[in-house]
Amino acid sequence: MPIINVKMLEGRSIEQKRELAEVLTRETVRILNTKPEAVEMVIEEYPRTNWASAGLLYSDKK
Repeated sequence: MPIINVKMLEGRSIEQKRELAEVLTRETVRILNTKPEAVEMVIEEYPRTNWASAGLLYSDKK
């Protein structure tokens, strides 16, 4: 059973998450020759205050 774990900053719409789930599932099924029912996906969203890059919090970037 493939498990897809997506980590991203919060703020995407429910429509965007639905499309992401659909596309990632479809392509996983195609590439791994499995069934859609076997594909699990978790979306973890983080606030900009909890994500940093190059030593700076995203909430501090302009």
